Amino acid sequence: MTGLDEFLEGLVADADAVCLFSPGKSHYETLAGDDVVVVGPDNDVEADAFVKLPLEFEDLRDRIRFGVEGAVEHGYVDEDADLVCLAKVFGEDADTVARVRADEFEKSGVYDLFANSRAEPSVIRDVLEVAVELGKKGQKGKPVGALFVVGDAGKVMNKSRPLSYNPFEKSHVHVGDPIVNVMLKEFSRLDGAFVISDSGKIVSAYRYLEPSAEGVDIPKGLGARHMAAGAITRDTNAIAIVLSESDGLVRAFKAGELILELDPEAY
Repeated sequence: MTGLDEFLEGLVADADAVCLFSPGKSHYETLAGDDVVVVGPDNDVEADAFVKLPLEFEDLRDRIRFGVEGAVEHGYVDEDADLVCLAKVFGEDADTVARVRADEFEKSGVYDLFANSRAEPSVIRDVLEVAVELGKKGQKGKPVGALFVVGDAGKVMNKSRPLSYNPFEKSHVHVGDPIVNVMLKEFSRLDGAFVISDSGKIVSAYRYLEPSAEGVDIPKGLGARHMAAGAITRDTNAIAIVLSESDGLVRAFKAGELILELDPEAY
């Protein structure tokens, strides 16, 4: 199979680094002489260059995008590096090879959102998916806006006030439950923010966020909902996920800054 050998040799030739996704020790040791970045839920091989994978990311493209973004963020690879990615898709061992440039993906903010946030990654994912689905479908076919504040719920509650009764006050429901997600979508048509704990418990709806917006810098054209999201994340360890009623985009804020912007239709 000379032709195949030549093709594979060309695929990996002159690469700047290798990204190994959830490797076994033998795979890591085989490539120990190269520049290797390990991407996985745990650093079982004790790699010096390690990017923690907080979610399954069943789609290989999403997995690679996250790993590459994390590798650049940590400074393990340059922004224009040529990378060979080895991953397991069909079995227990690495069976898939992909060649990518680190700058092939525009910085999405996904790594920063999931890897460096106080709330559990699965909670952030569930809230993000609620916002995306709401952005796709709206309420009865009409665009709708929504604001979800995730994590550091005690401090967020202290920096906000109720606009109406709290339908979740005596409940112990968590985001991610299909029935609960339907409730979130229904309540989103009313004013105020949802407050969600680090573990996903829905603490409150209809909260008016009160931190000062002074010093918060958001892109021009974004309104009060986005300003409140930036301000609350500047003053707490929460993140905020906003669905814009005007342009339909989903944005995430952290530490007072916009870190993620995506189109629900393209997600």
